[in-house]
Amino acid sequence: MRILLVGQSGQVAHELERSLACLGEVITRSRSSQPSLDLLNPDSIGTRVRDAQPDLIVNAAAYTQVDRAESEIDAAFTINARAVEALAFACRDHKIPLIHFSTDYVFDGTSQTPYRETDPTGPDGVYATSKWQGEEAIRQAGIPHLILRTAWVYGLHGQNFLKTMLRLMAERESLGIVNDQFGAPTWSRMIAEATALMIAKSLHAGRMDLGERAGTYHLTAQGTTTWFGFAEKIRALAIQKGHLAPTAASLRAITTEEYPTPARRPAYSVLDNRRLRDAYGLSLPFWDRSLDLCLETHPS
Repeated sequence: MRILLVGQSGQVAHELERSLACLGEVITRSRSSQPSLDLLNPDSIGTRVRDAQPDLIVNAAAYTQVDRAESEIDAAFTINARAVEALAFACRDHKIPLIHFSTDYVFDGTSQTPYRETDPTGPDGVYATSKWQGEEAIRQAGIPHLILRTAWVYGLHGQNFLKTMLRLMAERESLGIVNDQFGAPTWSRMIAEATALMIAKSLHAGRMDLGERAGTYHLTAQGTTTWFGFAEKIRALAIQKGHLAPTAASLRAITTEEYPTPARRPAYSVLDNRRLRDAYGLSLPFWDRSLDLCLETHPS
């Protein structure tokens, strides 16, 4: 099976390149003689897909600069919506299944219980709306697909909260961290490994057959915390494992109002994972256990 992996510079795609290797030939920008997909030029995507001749496309590319998106509107919608629509049309034309990663931001954050896949969406802001439009483009294309919504993604590759905290805790004496936004931090490696297992469970005679299991799934770690709780656990584990000195920055809890940003964040974006467990028998570990495992792989 030939798997076209889109977005290999991102933290999830970085892990997917390793996790998908056991399932077939992974086609990436670095491994292919063909020109890479230009997501800022959606009109070119169909030709690139035709030339690559994949059996499956995994799209882990996205414009993820949530605050910058409020001023770089065209770039956000081009990458997160129009390029995704072009990928979906190319999959329809060549009868290729598509796996696409989306976000908790498609919900408005006003719920008091974990969001299910069937709950009404309510994106607020450029990033959230562009990601929701990408989802809709895939659904309307009528192709076999998996849309995997995840949240609070971190890892040891790329830019994310974990790496920022490790750097700032080593540099500063004190940090104020938001304590009134709730979610489930999810390790990029766990996302990649779960995705590979979903593909493996859908393989028949070497080809993807999603059947009734096609559709939208929530793919996040178990449990709930705040950004402050996440930061507290990072600090404790990093000191324990020798990645930070015991004198690392102290933490203080602040409110969202005390840390204004151009884009509004959902106050509550915990995602319900029952459909993933029921359909694929998969359940990611609790977020703090995953963080412990992630930091075990961090070079001292």
